[in-house]
Amino acid sequence: MRAKFGPRFFFMLTESLVEAFRTRLEGLGFDLADLRIGGTPNRPLVQVRIDCSPRNVTVEDCSRVSRALEQWLDAAGGPLGNRYVLEVSSPGIDRPVRWHRHWVQFVGRDVSVKLAGLGRVRARIVAVLSEDSVVLQPEGGAEREFRLSDVKDARLASDADKDS
Repeated sequence: MRAKFGPRFFFMLTESLVEAFRTRLEGLGFDLADLRIGGTPNRPLVQVRIDCSPRNVTVEDCSRVSRALEQWLDAAGGPLGNRYVLEVSSPGIDRPVRWHRHWVQFVGRDVSVKLAGLGRVRARIVAVLSEDSVVLQPEGGAEREFRLSDVKDARLASDADKDS
């Protein structure tokens, strides 16, 4: 009997792959809010979240970006082969805070953040000190510096998060 395992990840999100997606999206007038690649070796799942502040992302935006990314991914020598599943969506209310530029963009906002050694907390982004260091103030706590490598997941916090 064969054991079942959860989704496996076969493509590393290298900086060059992220940059390739980011460049294509910027050419279309969008910002890369999040990129995740999983699935199987024969059928990678590519999840792309786009932003176009200050307005909201529309269904038409997602469709247009999806078609443009499919053209690029389907081109000879595309980075993921010719069999993949592509999902394009808006960042949503629980927008991921993944890259340094996001931390800078959201200084002063609250995030729900999972930190190594502390678990999930709600904190205010007080400052961004460097490419790999931020100052957070957890609710009811003092400001403290954290390395971005200690951040396991961060999302903009909503008022609904306070109730949970």
